[in-house]
Amino acid sequence: MKPQSCVNIKKEWDIVGARQLGRDIAREIGFGTVDQARIATTISELARNIYLYADHGQICFEVIDTFEQKGLCIIAIDIGPGIEDVGQVLEDGYSTSGGLGAGLPGVKRLMDEFDLQSEVGKGTRVKAIKWLR
Repeated sequence: MKPQSCVNIKKEWDIVGARQLGRDIAREIGFGTVDQARIATTISELARNIYLYADHGQICFEVIDTFEQKGLCIIAIDIGPGIEDVGQVLEDGYSTSGGLGAGLPGVKRLMDEFDLQSEVGKGTRVKAIKWLR
């Protein structure tokens, strides 16, 4: 799967740009306002994690349009410190930044498919898909 378009995340303002582009794509392919909000929230969480923990990375979008289904794939990639304990960051309430710890577990709940891969010292890749119903 090749990303259709990507937004580089280097500064805080890039989070807004990624969120807006993702919401626009979601609207164009037919998602309703509730799912658009879910997608925008997901993008915000993933982009903020890149900004806070990795300094820079990318949020990429791909429209999935096959005979059987249509959806939006969001891929967050960073070359940061990686996540030592992936299981722990997916637990509700766990936070290294003093936040609520709802970020990645929340993303997992908001989307239909979720995959997180991370290697310490190399970076993290999160793939999340929302299917159009």
